Amino acid sequence: MSSIALGDRITLAPDVLIQELAGESVLLNLNSEEYFGLDDIGTRMITVLNESDSVAIAQAQLLQEYEVEPAQLSQDLLTLISDLQTHGLITIKPAPPDDSTA
Repeated sequence: MSSIALGDRITLAPDVLIQELAGESVLLNLNSEEYFGLDDIGTRMITVLNESDSVAIAQAQLLQEYEVEPAQLSQDLLTLISDLQTHGLITIKPAPPDDSTA
């Protein structure tokens, strides 16, 4: 399993279906035929991750929405990403290299 950087982009894997119901969701990996359930906060996290250009942008958005310490949110987000990656439910596009010449 790879390390996650704040600049990485997280998206649902192409062979994953997501069904939302009453704020919670179920993800289905069509390759393994395994289901993965998320509560309302996990559902919001994966939605924001999937729509954001980076983990850092998603984290900033979630910090505006929830009353939580930044360190706790960061840990929860990385744990979710790790779990989703383990189950083959997401793709991680590494952050582009820093081209600044400071």
